[in-house]
This record gives sequence, structure tokens and C-alpha cells, in this order.
Amino acid sequence: MENKDTQKIRKEVFQKLGLNEVEKGIFSGSWIKGTSEKIIKSKSPIDGTDLSSINAASEDNYKSVVKTSRRAYEEWSEVPAPKRGEFIKKVSTALEDAKRDLGLIVSLEVGKVITEGQGEIQEMIDVGHYATGLSRQLFGLTIASERPNHRMFEQWLPVGPVGVITAFNFPSAVWSWNSFIAAVCGDSVIWKPSSKAALTAIAVTKIVASVMEKESIPPIFSTICGGGAEIGDLISKDQSIPIVSFTGSVATGRKISKNVAERFGRSILELGGNNGVIISSKADENIAMKGLLFGALATAGQRCTTTRRAIVDSAIYKRFVSQLKDSYSNVKIGNPLENGTLVGPLIDEDAVKKYQKTIAEAQNQGGKILFGGNVIKIKGLEGGFYVEPTIIEANGKVKISEEETFAPILYVFKYDTIEEAIRIHNSVPQGLSSAIFTNDIREEEAFLCSTGSDCGIANVNTSTAGAEIGGAFGGEKNTGGGRESGSDAWKGYMRRQTVSKNYGKTLPLSQNVEFKLS
Repeated sequence: MENKDTQKIRKEVFQKLGLNEVEKGIFSGSWIKGTSEKIIKSKSPIDGTDLSSINAASEDNYKSVVKTSRRAYEEWSEVPAPKRGEFIKKVSTALEDAKRDLGLIVSLEVGKVITEGQGEIQEMIDVGHYATGLSRQLFGLTIASERPNHRMFEQWLPVGPVGVITAFNFPSAVWSWNSFIAAVCGDSVIWKPSSKAALTAIAVTKIVASVMEKESIPPIFSTICGGGAEIGDLISKDQSIPIVSFTGSVATGRKISKNVAERFGRSILELGGNNGVIISSKADENIAMKGLLFGALATAGQRCTTTRRAIVDSAIYKRFVSQLKDSYSNVKIGNPLENGTLVGPLIDEDAVKKYQKTIAEAQNQGGKILFGGNVIKIKGLEGGFYVEPTIIEANGKVKISEEETFAPILYVFKYDTIEEAIRIHNSVPQGLSSAIFTNDIREEEAFLCSTGSDCGIANVNTSTAGAEIGGAFGGEKNTGGGRESGSDAWKGYMRRQTVSKNYGKTLPLSQNVEFKLS
């Protein structure tokens, strides 16, 4: 597909989604133009074309949004949870109707290939369906009381406005993980999207806002486009926002966490990933290869769950790595809007520079490039940001392999025993996603036991990338320890209250304490 066709798609979806005249990047019951002097420019990494210019929010804009969100919460929290779920179901339906066009906006703005752009929106739809069912399952516990004529139980209550700060690589799905779950819990949500994906956020908000208006729902979902250092800082320090969910770098996560903790708020942190895959000589190598390729190449290596380290059994190392190189040579790199493309662009020029710097440093530390390593230009898309997926043979001295680089760089290691493989796997500071490919139950259990994978997500015979929404998503160590989406992650958006009820005619005390007035 040539650049003129990209322009055609851009024109079509902009018209359908009402994005031709975008300058208002704040929604809080109505669309507001930011009053900051800063302008947020959305640029397509496909060809470098400017997509939109949005006036960034100021501190005064932020305060107004919080005030509106607080009022919306007070009304929304009184709505029965199943009714809240019915509203989220209608939001899912609206997103499904707009799936194609929203997915193309994702591809245009952040460079995801067509299927991944569509999958991003499908994930929002699925989370909405999940949240709808969850709205009838916000269970508490009944607890046996030691005192006669007493009943004890737990209940879960909403907390207020939740701040959600998202990254460019999943510009809408991660918002839904937090927002749809928080909404059925009775919270309102203030969304601060990445400035690199503001257009996607506005497009999604337009769809959601139309459902809120149609259903006469208070503005529980607000969006505020502004600089991370300004708006993100305000959110993290704001006493009126009890919970802040942040997805992004470890460095920024430390700052967010500190700000929130100092005011005794709660943070949900999804930070860096440096995900490893162990490939055993006892694996189905076809499955292992496919899982490794998807994990390493999806979203051009710009997922927090991207496979960045392949730890291969020395018995199959030479053959497997040779086949891996052959597979890489057949990968189509280019316009993500063109069918058949597997690897699109990096997000911007800074990402390309980081890719180059990382490869140079890996070589300086003794790493050997087995494939790739070059910046490339695509005919007709010369303004885009394209690089070759790269394989680097590493060893214990290639320390940069312990860092996360948001690019398609895969380090390969060899091992002799499963214990050595797990040691290599766990040697990095991050702890998000992990995988082992093996048909040996002893190796599998070694990977899954308490001394095995130290990550929040552990996979057997499937990729590190592509987590399902039903499981709690998140990791350990420098990944931050947060959990979002499935399982009991909903508890992170509520407060627990233990209730004791005395229905007797006396006042017995716990622990047999006696308190007698003279």
C-alpha cells in the first residue's frame, strides 16, 4: 500500500470519527480546549505526517476536571452495581460498532499493524463484557464472630475519582482495563493519555461520551490531554484522587509512587518488562519458534510483554538460532496498514536513536549481532521510523541486556541445565512476563515453583506477549507490583470495610474483656 492510500484511510476514518477539527483535548461532560501554551502534536510514525494539533491542558483545566469527576462519582456510586454493568455493556457495543475505524486510528498514530490495531479495540470490547459480568460479583465475606448475637462481614465500597495514566504502546486497551473495572466498582475515572497517542484517546472518548449522553450517565469518564510532567504530576500529588494507575517507565513510576505514597494514596504500577523465554531441548520447536517470534516482534518490540531474551538449551542452540535467523529474514517490515506486514515502525525518532545506541553498547560489551541492527527506509514512507528486528548473541558480560529497550532487539543465551536457565532468566531487575517451552513436566514445574520464574506472569508453551483479560495483569520487582484487569484486580479500585453488627440485648466484648461501670 503506497502512501497515497494511507492518506485515503486517514481521510476516511477522520471523517467517520469526527476527528477533522481536533484541538479540544479535554472532556469533562463537554469538550474543552486546553489553556496551556503548549501544543500536543500527533505525528504518524508510518510516514511522519502530522495528524493533529491539540491544545494541552493547564493546571486550571485540571482542577475543573477533578471537580466535575468528583461530582460524577458522588452520583454514580449510588447506582446499583449491576446497573453500572449494563451501562458498560452499552459502551462495549458502541466500541464494537466503531472497531474498524478506531483500530485504524491506533495503527495510524502508534504504528501497530492492522490486526494488532483491531485487537487493541477488541480488547476494550472484551474487558467491557468482563466488567459487565463482574458487576454482579463484587463479593465480600461473612466472618464467624466470637461474640454472641453478632454478625461480621466484609463489604467493598467505591473510593472516588481514579487517575489513569497510560502509555503510547497500548493507547486504549490499558485505559479500559482500569476504567471499565473501576466504573462497575462505582468510581469515576480521569484519563491522562500519552501525548504520543492523544488522538486515539480523543477518538475513544468521543465514542464513550456519546453513550454517556444517550444514557443520561454523569460524566464518570473524563479525559485530559497534557504533558506528563505537568498533568501526571498533578494527579499523583492530588489528595482527592485516592488511587492512581500508571503505565510507563520505571523512572517515572518511582516518582509517581513516591508522590502517591507521601499522601497515603494507593498506586497501581505497570512499569518495565524484560521478558525471558526458556527454550528446552524437550520443547515442540515449531510451537517454541512461533511463540518466540510473536513475543519478540509484535508491536515492533514495543510491548511491556515483548520477549527480549531467549535462553536456549545448548543441545539445540546452533540449529534453533539458525532457524530463528531464517525466520527473521522472512519478516515483512513496512507500512502497518498494508496486509501482510508483521513489523511496523517505532513510535518516533527518539526510539530509533535508543535502538541504535543500545545495539552499539551491546557490541561494545561483547555482544555479537547475528541478524539485523540497521535503520531502514521504506519507499514512499521516508518520514517513518523503521528498523530491522535484531538478534544479538549475549553472554554474562552484555549488561545492557538487563535493561528494557522499546525496540525489536532479542538477546540470545545458551544454557546446560534447567537451574542455569532459571538463574539467567531471573537475573534482570524486571519481573513482568515469562515463558518456558518444554514437554517435560519436571522442567515445567521447576519453572512454576517458588524458586522458578520470579515474574507476575508465567507461561508454559505460549508466548510472553498476548495476556488474556481474565487473569490479573502485572509483575514484580521493578515492574511495580500492580495488578489490572482480571481475577480479583477489581479490589484495587475499592476500599474494604469490615462490619460488626450486634443484634443482642447486651454488649459482649471480644477477647473476653470486661468493662463494668461502677
